[in-house]
Amino acid sequence: MIKVAILNDYQNVAQEFVDLKKLSGKYEIKIFSEPFLNEDDAIEQLSDFEALLIMRERTPITKNLIESLKKLKFIITSGMRNKAIDLETAKKNKIIVSGTEINVNPTAELTWALILGLARNIKPEIDNMFQGYWQTTIGIELKGKILGLIGLGRVGSQVAKIAKVFGMQVMAWSENLNLDKCKELDVLPSSKDDLLQNSDFLSIHVQGGERYKELINLKEFDKMKKTAFIINTSRGHIINEDDLIIALSTNVIAGAGLDVYEKEPLQENNKLRFLPNALLLPHIGYVTAENYSIFYSQMIENLEACVNGKPIRIINNE
Repeated sequence: MIKVAILNDYQNVAQEFVDLKKLSGKYEIKIFSEPFLNEDDAIEQLSDFEALLIMRERTPITKNLIESLKKLKFIITSGMRNKAIDLETAKKNKIIVSGTEINVNPTAELTWALILGLARNIKPEIDNMFQGYWQTTIGIELKGKILGLIGLGRVGSQVAKIAKVFGMQVMAWSENLNLDKCKELDVLPSSKDDLLQNSDFLSIHVQGGERYKELINLKEFDKMKKTAFIINTSRGHIINEDDLIIALSTNVIAGAGLDVYEKEPLQENNKLRFLPNALLLPHIGYVTAENYSIFYSQMIENLEACVNGKPIRIINNE
């Protein structure tokens, strides 16, 4: 019987989307709901498994982990991109890596939850309501404000369209900015410095990887308006977290809305948790019932296809 590990089921919901009874005759499935303590812990607990079903960018599937799991044959991830998987090592060890479709609109929607939450002080007002207070802050309007986008791809484009509905001006920059897309969406192409200096809200929508690692650090924060907010629903390492903590705690910028972090889950003692101008969410950008339904159903389809020797949705092809 093939041993299958379902990782990263933080909400304990995998069984709502996977019919384990239907699969029990063919697969021995174990669900892991807690993050591993470290890589050694992951190696020890996963040593007997032939297939890993994982949520994108939660557990690092490193060279060392892959080479240590001698029985591993298949890695199946949610989404068709997962920077946490060492694809080269997987291919070298003849491990098939496949992915699933993903709806990107939930991340764009969550971006606006963060923007609105910052603009109208939603978190402190909610906290104050539970403590018996009434109207303790003054918010700002979005109309007429400048939204700066780092990245104008699938998510960034959706965010830009919604900004126009709110009556905002939109600027964008990235290393490979599509000028035709800017024209189509009525977005002003910009240099990085102009984007930093002029944005009232700066929202990040580029992929991870070395190209954008620590793209935003203290030097960039110093160029921003003191009244500006930064939003990150993309990848945690794009912002230097230590520099962000300094910028927030010394009011270099007004606030931050974050759904991603350098290390996840965010440690209990991380200083971000204690900053009043940080609006934090636990990486739920893609976490919706609709997406989970796609993820788990297609993961099982991929697994069946791999076992039958006809893999589908392969990521680490030549």
